[in-house]
Amino acid sequence: MSVDPLADLDERQREAASTLRGHVCVLAGAGTGKTRVITHRIAHGVDTGAYSPQRVMAVTFTTKAAGELRGRLRALGVEGVAARTFHAAALAQLNFFWPQVARDTAPAIVDSKVRLLSHAADGIGLRLDASTLRDVASQIEWRKVTMRSIEQYAVDRPGGIPGLALDPLIALQRAYEKLKDERRQLDFEDVLLACAGMIESEPRVAAAVHEQYRHFTVDEFQDVSPVQNRLLELWLGDRRDLCVVGDASQTIYSFAGADPRYLLDFATRDDDVTVVRLERNYRSDAAVLAVANELMRGRPGALQLSTPAPSGPTPEVTAYDDDAAEAEGIAARIAAQLASGVDPHDVAVLYRLNAQSAPLLAALSARGIPATVLGGKRFWDLPEVRQALLALRGASVAPLSGSFLATVRDVLRSLGLTDEAPPAGGALRDAWEARAAVLRLAEEAPEGTTLRAFTDELTARAKAQHEPAMRTVTLATLHAAKGLEWPHVHLMGLSEGLLPISYATSFEQIDEERRLTYVGVTRAARTLSLSWARRSGNRERQRSRFLQEIGRGTLREGGARGSRAVRPPR
Repeated sequence: MSVDPLADLDERQREAASTLRGHVCVLAGAGTGKTRVITHRIAHGVDTGAYSPQRVMAVTFTTKAAGELRGRLRALGVEGVAARTFHAAALAQLNFFWPQVARDTAPAIVDSKVRLLSHAADGIGLRLDASTLRDVASQIEWRKVTMRSIEQYAVDRPGGIPGLALDPLIALQRAYEKLKDERRQLDFEDVLLACAGMIESEPRVAAAVHEQYRHFTVDEFQDVSPVQNRLLELWLGDRRDLCVVGDASQTIYSFAGADPRYLLDFATRDDDVTVVRLERNYRSDAAVLAVANELMRGRPGALQLSTPAPSGPTPEVTAYDDDAAEAEGIAARIAAQLASGVDPHDVAVLYRLNAQSAPLLAALSARGIPATVLGGKRFWDLPEVRQALLALRGASVAPLSGSFLATVRDVLRSLGLTDEAPPAGGALRDAWEARAAVLRLAEEAPEGTTLRAFTDELTARAKAQHEPAMRTVTLATLHAAKGLEWPHVHLMGLSEGLLPISYATSFEQIDEERRLTYVGVTRAARTLSLSWARRSGNRERQRSRFLQEIGRGTLREGGARGSRAVRPPR
């Protein structure tokens, strides 16, 4: 390996990356370089001979994150590490071992839980709308990831769900499981349960798994559910070679079964666990970190983030008269940022609910500002991108009539890419932005790249869901924004009923909303603006308790056209 994996790491990062044996707990705050630590630790283990790449499993929670781990490891000269999601790893093992154990092929995976629930409901005479079926699907997912039987679920959640009392809800869950078995199918959560059950009940399967994988790393450990933790324990067996990385302040999936106690209690599970705290932030301005630290002060497991960089502008909070005024005000701020030279893809607007994006899109479109809603159709699944990839692949087998870049540009122009962008808003501009992103990838390709090599790279990126940056403003829910960052962030809807959300009533639920707000704040690198609306329709709203808690000194009060001045909290 030509690059020293421990070079260019700070003291705490180096401590984590050089501790290769035993249980290691890395408490990594937002922006502190946790992915860097994970990949450099594995690379250091391989470089020193402590690890064989084929014996390492690195587990994370999204396909995109797993692809990023593989890409970073390749850049460090490490090939062969299994960097996967929990589900991908479990499914691979299930497909491999099932024929050996059951003498049959593994069951198929349910492609739509809601569709199967609809068929099950018809079978027992229930007529339910799509939203109720989605709620039932969520209940089934929670029941399984928390490893509860249907009987235990009935005891723990006796109230049923809106629109469906407990008895028919239980009957529907039983009918769903029966229909699934009859069709010889497994759902997403069954994959984890079945894999765990197979390892637990079949000694030869356990022995094979333990022989294959010796060294484990789990990213985002605060999001581990009971079934994932159980599967991890079975993968590990009686070995003591597990590194967990996470931040309790970024636990935002408790509603889906995530339990931060696995991270918080990890340091006490044995006497000799190595604990490393990463609190030096390399992403955000000191003024942004001050807001984040105030928000989480005194919370269990909270890390106090710091940065050596000088402090920039104090984050501003603005109150608007209503939702429409808030959307217009944010659009005006973004227009001013773009006019000052900021690139649109360096700007994001974050919010609690998907419904908040509609007025924003309209306000931005009215000002000619292109925007993309995160969490929509994946870039590589867009018809314009698929069409471009097919056309480029076809062109790669013919003799080039010009340079590589000129050929890519000609192909994209033949598909509709123009020199001037269409007006913002609508499908035409969206298609143009997608094709322009493909062209930028060609412009950024290394010198000497051939068209064939470029199309191969595009295919690899599509497989790993490694999406290019779109030169548009990003609109995203706080959940969708986790793991991402932008230089300039506008966090909207900081009013009671939105953040925290109205149905968050218990202490635990409010705390989850606090962590969600923390995730939003820590997405910002350079500037952060916060806002809220005093009224939504005929309903009056109050300033979010989270803004009250942050208090004066950390935030400055801003004004906006159509909004009244807001007096700082005392």
